[in-house]
Amino acid sequence: MAYDFQVTVDATDPHALADWWAETLGWLVEPSDEAFIRRMIAAGYATEDDTLTHNGMLVWKEGSAIRHPDGPDNGPRRRVLFQLVPEAKMVKNRVHLDVWVGGENVDAELERLTSRGAKFLHRGQQGPQTWITVADPEGNEFCIS
Repeated sequence: MAYDFQVTVDATDPHALADWWAETLGWLVEPSDEAFIRRMIAAGYATEDDTLTHNGMLVWKEGSAIRHPDGPDNGPRRRVLFQLVPEAKMVKNRVHLDVWVGGENVDAELERLTSRGAKFLHRGQQGPQTWITVADPEGNEFCIS
């Protein structure tokens, strides 16, 4: 049996990082359900301390997710969850995303991403394959090719 999964990224500011990655990938930030959050607080399942306001919306403090724009609203989907952790990133990622933009677009994409807070790390090559490794605003490495 094959399984669906999501990728989860630790973050010190999950909502800002979700916004950054949604713009980077052309994906959508999953909308917050303010009415549901308020019902959970009213029923005692959560407190105001479990929430914050981001971009004018009441959201869960613990995380934010993005999804592919062609994915279904319910059920299996391509999704990345950004989850709140107290510590900043300390070491190199053991798993990272590869974002394929097409070889002719890599340099323009590098310029676009660094103008938005990404950090250039290095260029790589293996035979005819080339890529650029960069880090997002919280230091998570990923490659563009």
